[in-house]
Amino acid sequence: MLTKTATAQVSGKLEKKNYPPKTQADKVPATPAKTPLFSSAVSYGNSASFSQASERTSRELSRSITKHVLDELEKNLINAGSSMDKVLKVNVYLNDLKDYAAMNSVYATGKWGSVPPVRTTVAPAGGIPGDSLVEIDLIAYI
Repeated sequence: MLTKTATAQVSGKLEKKNYPPKTQADKVPATPAKTPLFSSAVSYGNSASFSQASERTSRELSRSITKHVLDELEKNLINAGSSMDKVLKVNVYLNDLKDYAAMNSVYATGKWGSVPPVRTTVAPAGGIPGDSLVEIDLIAYI
């Protein structure tokens, strides 16, 4: 049960912003007529969403892959003026549910603060696009 009523940012200019692309996949194409398919970090007011996928490597590296993905997300959070302890919601996508324990062991070491975020973890039947082993997206406040 919440003890305080949440309030949204109402002062200043509210605008949707994205942050410099970190991967080749989400860079703005050179042709002005083409719009990128997605951003790895977008904010609006005091809310921000971030996403990071791993590159395809062997399953034995699933712990280090998860750590790398979380480290990259943390960098993006800091660049946007937020931090891991301001994360409200996390979605974890695993290419194979067999990687759940390895991912979870690294996820548990995250700097989530005293109240961890809400989390959903799934292994899509068709795998993760781009043949990644782990993809994580999250919503945080700034």
